[in-house]
Amino acid sequence: MSGPIKPGDVAFGKEESFPDAVWDSFNELITQKFVRGSAIIKQDDVVALMVKKGLDRSQIFDQGWLNVESAYESAGWSVEYDKPAYNETYSATFKFRKKRSGNKRVCQNF
Repeated sequence: MSGPIKPGDVAFGKEESFPDAVWDSFNELITQKFVRGSAIIKQDDVVALMVKKGLDRSQIFDQGWLNVESAYESAGWSVEYDKPAYNETYSATFKFRKKRSGNKRVCQNF
């Protein structure tokens, strides 16, 4: 008997099924856009690159292939996804930054 699936296993299982073109597209754009410790990638740009690499635009959204945050966070990145609210018009973006180590400096005022 296999038992119930854990929430973390769902994300891992989905990410395992992502086509290579998803990871290749994100990695290529992170490399191109990486400046001063971070890379900001427009969602439209990564979708266009995925389509150029052979993926179907509607399938990218239907299959959730843009939901890469947990995979990249497991790989050492801090990822922020920002999309406009219903009354805003800017482009949705992913911001990738190297995770900081656990050693944070504490400022003390004397």
